[in-house]
Amino acid sequence: MGNHSNPYKHINNPNIVSFYMKAIKSISLLVGALMIISCGGKNQQAQGTAPQAPSLEVSTLEKQDITLYNSYSTNIQGVQNVEIWPKVSGFVQQIYVEEGQQVKKGQSLFKLETQTLSQDAKAAKAAVNVAQVEVDKLVPLVEKNIISEVQLETAKAQLEQAKSNYSSIAANIGYSNIVSPVNGYIGEIPFKVGALVSGTMAQPLTVVSDISSVRAYFSMTEKELLQMKSEMADKGTTASSENAPEVELVMINGETYPQKGKIAMVNNIINPTTGSVTLRADFDNPNRLLSSGSTGTIKVPSSHEDVFVIPQFATVDLQGTKMVFVLNDDNTVKTVPLNIVAQTNTEFVVEDGLEAGSTIVTEGVSKLKDGQTINPVKQ
Repeated sequence: MGNHSNPYKHINNPNIVSFYMKAIKSISLLVGALMIISCGGKNQQAQGTAPQAPSLEVSTLEKQDITLYNSYSTNIQGVQNVEIWPKVSGFVQQIYVEEGQQVKKGQSLFKLETQTLSQDAKAAKAAVNVAQVEVDKLVPLVEKNIISEVQLETAKAQLEQAKSNYSSIAANIGYSNIVSPVNGYIGEIPFKVGALVSGTMAQPLTVVSDISSVRAYFSMTEKELLQMKSEMADKGTTASSENAPEVELVMINGETYPQKGKIAMVNNIINPTTGSVTLRADFDNPNRLLSSGSTGTIKVPSSHEDVFVIPQFATVDLQGTKMVFVLNDDNTVKTVPLNIVAQTNTEFVVEDGLEAGSTIVTEGVSKLKDGQTINPVKQ
């Protein structure tokens, strides 16, 4: 047999044996530790605690009275805006006022050139004199039966016609002096001295605006009009009655006009094209702060009594219906639909469907579900 070495001879070496024994012991300890950790993790998963109820803010509901305002764009006009037109043609000879000037009724505004009319008046006056002489000549002849009564009557008719012609020309001369028909303020004066004007031109000589009070015109939809009328009917008022609710005017600069107004006119004919109706509110303007032609916003009040006011962020939308989460005695929540009668930019006005003293959730409602338990936090 050949000479072969023994591959296991080192097992008899005591140092090698000791090394292997220590290694096996270490591996056993490591495996045991891993098994304990694994079993402990499984036990903790099996015995895991339920998630805690979320702490959410809640609010108790109480009924209240609230007044909301519906806003409408408005155009403001003076109580009178009178266009001044010439009744006769002529050149502007004098302008007695300035643009923006306050004038009184009957005050002279313009003077038109009347030279041609004056010449016509002289001729008409002469014709009157001639006709009068003819009548005076025929009267004694008729009395003496020299001529017939018919000739005298004809002469008298010619005299009346001459007088009428003269009166017409004199009136036209009077029309050349143009006066203000009302108290007010002068608007723009587009025609200067020397301009030829007539009653057929494209624009008036000027406009006199009486702004001692102003009229604010605005429009609302048919639905809004019905709602406003219903609210007023419940209170025994009408849109234009003395005890109708006052309206406010927000001027173009964003400030509220200090005088409150009243709705003075409602055009009950609905515009078939726009579905809207025109209304007018009148405002006193003692300080002439408002001008004819100004714009602004009319705020019409809408009062609601014994209602709930719900923040919009406390609601959820379920298939088009707004709902809130109401807190039960056991701190679970349930959804309740809302009967919304009005709204602001941030709140809903609710008439019924809820009870006074109910508590609603006002935080984290988008993640809540019916029957869920919460930890309520009073606001």
